[in-house]
Amino acid sequence: MTSPAGAGRFAPSPSADLHIGNLRTAVLAWLFARSTGRRFLMRVEDLDDRTDTDVADRQLADLAALGVTWDGEVERQSAQRQRYDDVVDQLAADHQLFECYCSRKDIASAPRAPHAPEGAYPGTCRDLTAAQRAARRDATRRPPALRLRTAVTSYTVHDIVHGDYTGVVDDFVVRRGDGVPAYNLAVVVDDAASGIDQVVRGDDLLASSPRQAYLAHLLGYPQPVYAHVPLVLNADGARLAKRDGAVTLAEIGVTETLAMIADSLGYTARTLPEMLGEFDPLTLPRSPWIYRPG
Repeated sequence: MTSPAGAGRFAPSPSADLHIGNLRTAVLAWLFARSTGRRFLMRVEDLDDRTDTDVADRQLADLAALGVTWDGEVERQSAQRQRYDDVVDQLAADHQLFECYCSRKDIASAPRAPHAPEGAYPGTCRDLTAAQRAARRDATRRPPALRLRTAVTSYTVHDIVHGDYTGVVDDFVVRRGDGVPAYNLAVVVDDAASGIDQVVRGDDLLASSPRQAYLAHLLGYPQPVYAHVPLVLNADGARLAKRDGAVTLAEIGVTETLAMIADSLGYTARTLPEMLGEFDPLTLPRSPWIYRPG
């Protein structure tokens, strides 16, 4: 099956060198796209002030060393601020946003309706009057975040790995108080602008997909095909970290990294083109891969 107009992507955040779990997800995203005739795009998600250009360059070099190829130029979110501002302005003009003055502590301690999901925004600032907003602004003395005034509490997406998944959709942030576009907005806008119709990423992001799919629906964008793949964990069942030993490409080596990724997927292949010949999304492992260096 081919989809010549569509595309998959990998979108790392350049806050640290990619570890073998990130590299495995990148390989899977590449395999999903190439096996369906899609283009494969690379996006650097560098809106956060903790990101680093040198780290981004190393990430791209590591991916290229493994044989991950992409089409066109690398897109950097930091160069697309007007794109996000235009969408926020559109949502504001449609009365879809409201100002929020809550801190994380405020949200955590706010009373909730019975059975409200843990961590969901409790609606504190949703229906403030102009006078109440002014009072909150004077009290907090910080710019407000902008939240989406959602019309649903949940949304269902279909995922190749997980099937139908219904998750929480609360009044989530689309622009932070410091003016930076929020992840849930930027990723949706970028995917639509680039013609990305296949999103392959770690299953730690599965819970965010209903919010993103709902926003895409609200903006009139098509919903992409999702595939949230299991993470790579350490021997204790926790996310990989530097303390787990050799986890980056520079520490493991290209040949060994490719071999370990192939073995984790049950493949005999040792290069990406060879893995493409063995790739079948229906036979992908459904549980995390436990990484043990050496």
